[in-house]
Amino acid sequence: MNYYIVIPAHNEEAFMALTLQSLADQTVLPTKAVIVNDNSTDKTADIVLAFAEKYPWISLLNATSDVIHLPGSKVILAFQKGLETLDDQYDIMVKADADLIFPPNYFETIINHFQSDDKIGMVGGFAYIEKNGEWLLENLTDKDHIRGAFKAYRKATFQQIGGLKPAMGWDTVDELLCKFYKWKVVTDESLKVKHLKPTGANYNQTARYKQGEAFYTLGYGFFITAIASLKLAMRKGKPLLFLDYIKGFWKAKSAQKPLLVSEEQAKFIRNYRWKKMKEKLF
Repeated sequence: MNYYIVIPAHNEEAFMALTLQSLADQTVLPTKAVIVNDNSTDKTADIVLAFAEKYPWISLLNATSDVIHLPGSKVILAFQKGLETLDDQYDIMVKADADLIFPPNYFETIINHFQSDDKIGMVGGFAYIEKNGEWLLENLTDKDHIRGAFKAYRKATFQQIGGLKPAMGWDTVDELLCKFYKWKVVTDESLKVKHLKPTGANYNQTARYKQGEAFYTLGYGFFITAIASLKLAMRKGKPLLFLDYIKGFWKAKSAQKPLLVSEEQAKFIRNYRWKKMKEKLF
């Protein structure tokens, strides 16, 4: 199966070469890898060009966007610019970050999963971060969720869910829409990806409000948002983030922000979330 990768990158000179080398070391190479250099002021572009000279499947796209880094919108707008440069001769579409080291068998294993069942729509491994010289699971989500840092989609699934939404929550709504359309989401604990920059390292308070807004635009409703907000804040070891998330939810509700999903999909999502919560309790 052919897989294409789009990697948005902003000032990633510290990690870019490590990410690209881990792709070059794959047992099954990408057919195409587009690195979208989004307003970088460092040597990110130079590093990509050096790799592109050596590996013809790597290409650089220079792009400009708002310099403010808000989770979700900025990275997906850059991803979409990269996507526009690609044809549709792929079997698997991958969105990846520029601060990762993939194990050498990562994409061979991803392909094997897709080939094993034609109802599998998404596949991914797990993110690990370095603490005191050890690589530990970055335990911010349930183990049935694929992290936004590395998403692999079957072509038919990617098209049916309408690609990726340029808003915070894009990496949750994609999986929920997969389930809505009856695709399977598979996570593989044997695939340990080194995440070189911890999630949210550069997020400010405005960005934290965006998490609450994301819960609103996913159609969660207040009670599911409250539970999800508390759970996420505790996982991050910062209980007071709960207040930011709730404020973000109410700000979005008051402003009547448009949902990322239809009413039918929002109803499905709420029912699905309640079902998952009950399974954990009983």
